[in-house]
Amino acid sequence: MSRSSVVAYGVDRRVAMITLDRPGRGNAMTLQLCGELVDAIDRAEADDDVAVVVLTGAGRNFCVGADLDEGFHHGGREPQPGYAAFVDRFGSVGGVPRDAGGVVTLRVAAMLKPLIVAVNGAAVGGGASMVLPADIRVVGESSRVGFVFPRRGMLTESASSWFLPRLVGMGRATEWVLTGRLIGAPELMASGLASRVVPDEKLLEAACDIARDIVANTSTVAVSLSRQLLWSMLGAASPWDAHAVESQGVYQLPAMADVGEGVRAFLEKRVPDFPLRVPKDYPDYGPRWPVPPGDISTR
Repeated sequence: MSRSSVVAYGVDRRVAMITLDRPGRGNAMTLQLCGELVDAIDRAEADDDVAVVVLTGAGRNFCVGADLDEGFHHGGREPQPGYAAFVDRFGSVGGVPRDAGGVVTLRVAAMLKPLIVAVNGAAVGGGASMVLPADIRVVGESSRVGFVFPRRGMLTESASSWFLPRLVGMGRATEWVLTGRLIGAPELMASGLASRVVPDEKLLEAACDIARDIVANTSTVAVSLSRQLLWSMLGAASPWDAHAVESQGVYQLPAMADVGEGVRAFLEKRVPDFPLRVPKDYPDYGPRWPVPPGDISTR
C-alpha cells in the first residue's frame, strides 16, 4: 500500500504553491514530510515556468515541529526502514546521519528561486527553523513562533544556530532560544524576522500578492542571481567577493534579452515581459550557495 502524500503542490501563473498537508497533526515533521518537501522544492526549481514559490501549512498551524509519535532517531534506536531510506538518500555529515530538519532548511537555502512563507498559527521547533532561510516571511497576526529546543532537551537544530542570529541579531537569538518561549507577531515584526504581519484571514492572499508582484515586474534571472548573492555574501570575507560576481553580471547581462526588455518597458511605460527563465538561463558565474562540506557522504 502506498503512503498518501503529506505535501501538496500546484502551480498557477508561474507561482508554485507548496502546502504542508498534515492538518490533523499540526503539519508536524516526519521523515516523509521532510523528504516530500525537498521533492516539491526540487520540482519547482526544475520548472522553467515557475518564478516564485509560496510555502504554507494546511489547517490552523504552519508546523508544530517534530512529530513526537515518530520520535527522534539516534544511535541506540533500531533504525526503521523509512529512516534507513532517508539516510541512504541524504547521507551523513561528520560521521552521523544528517538532521532531517537541516536537510530541509539547507535545501531551502540553496534555492535559486525566491521563497515566500505564509506563517499561519504555530511555527515551532523545526517548523520555526524552516522559515528562516525563506526570503520573505508573511505572518498572521495571531501566529506564534518558538525555538523550543531546550524545553524538549534538545540543542538548536535545522541549522537555526546559523540562520537565526543573522536575521535577528545575537541578543534576540540567544534570548529566544535559551528561554524557548513563544514569540508573537508584533515582536517578530519588530525583530525583522517577519517581513509583514497581516490579519489571519488575509495571510495567504498577502503572500500570493507579493509573489504575483515579483512575477509581473521582475526578471527571474536577475531575481535568482540577486537572491543567491544576498545569501552567499553573508559569510564573504570581503566586499570584493561580491564585486567580482556583480562585475560579471554587469558585463554579461546586457547582452541577454531581459535587460533590453526591462529598459524598453521602462521607456514605454508598460509592464515588462521578461523572456529568460530559471534554471535554463541561470548563468555559469552565478553563485550556488551553500556549498556542502567535504565530509557529506551517501551510500
